[in-house]
Order: sequence, then C-alpha cells, then structure tokens
Amino acid sequence: MPTVLALGLDPACVELPEAPDLSPDLIRAFIDSQLERLRSAGYEVHSCLVDPSRDPEELTARYLQEHAFDCVMFGAGIRSPAQLMLFEKLLNLIHMRAPKAKLCFNTTPADTLEAVQRWV
Repeated sequence: MPTVLALGLDPACVELPEAPDLSPDLIRAFIDSQLERLRSAGYEVHSCLVDPSRDPEELTARYLQEHAFDCVMFGAGIRSPAQLMLFEKLLNLIHMRAPKAKLCFNTTPADTLEAVQRWV
C-alpha cells in the first residue's frame, strides 16, 4: 500500500477574512474527508498539519523519521505567498530526509486524490 504524507497548515492558525463562515473546525472536517477519500482509494495516509509559529520543521522531520513515504502532498496553504519561506524549508527538508518520495500539489483540497494519483 503506497504511503502518503499530507502536509498542510493547521486550520487553527489560518485566517480567512474573505471567508468568515469557514471555521477551523469546518476546514479540518473537509481536510479529513479528503484524506478519507485517499484512504478509500488504497493509500496509507498520515496527516501533518503544521502551525508556522510552532517549529513546523521539527514536526515534519518527526513524521519523516517515523515513516517511509512514497509521496508527499503539499496543501495550498503551505504554498501561499505568505508562507513562501516555510514552503522552501519544508521542500528542502523532504528532499534531504525522503529523497525518493514523489512530491505533489493539489489545486484545491477537493483534488487531493487526483494530485497523488498523478505520481503514485
């Protein structure tokens, strides 16, 4: 069974002033539903939701140490312009610690499965 690390921002630390109806709990429930979709398609999935202010590299490194991943899926929040430095650090960390893992990027949370399927 292919193993996927789903890497994204913790909804509790994301502010969406343009979408005030999206609570952290609602965002987390949507993320969880998409990860379940991956699992239903036959992938072993580990979710790593990071808070940029709480040593995200350490948390990600722990996941990479505990599991061998076939693919790392980067969520859009990590790829936002505001998170560019974090994105760069995490890319390099994965390159060093999991050099054989394929990297993929969803265009919306709803196409996470398709992003993974392009590479694994």
